[in-house]
Amino acid sequence: MTVLAAPLFAQSSAALKEQVRWAETAFAKTMADRDLTAFTKFLAQDAIFMANGVPARGPQAITARWKGFFEGTQAPFSWGPEFVEVLDSGTLATSSGPVRDPSGKRVGTFNSVWRRESTGEWKIVLDGGCPPCPTCDAKQ
Repeated sequence: MTVLAAPLFAQSSAALKEQVRWAETAFAKTMADRDLTAFTKFLAQDAIFMANGVPARGPQAITARWKGFFEGTQAPFSWGPEFVEVLDSGTLATSSGPVRDPSGKRVGTFNSVWRRESTGEWKIVLDGGCPPCPTCDAKQ
């Protein structure tokens, strides 16, 4: 077990943040690409996505909830990371940033928690969002 854990701690915080930023960006690209199968590959087996206070637990329930967002030729929204932070242990991370409608208007903020699996892959374990706040709107 120690042998597997050693590489997790060997990377710098900056490198780990970049990995999570890349994972979040690739995750968001699945929406732009209209690829629900690829979207599902980013979900941890125990992932929970919140929507209006109601959890969807596990990839099957999350995919069922998100399926409608992948229908049609144009994505109904997009997102991208503005903020990424990783625990010193290198095993958990958070990312957040704007959710935008097709015209580019900020319509919300996403908040995700990522876990680094034993394979080194980052998988999303918790996800939720909220409406845009006045402070966020001022940054546009």
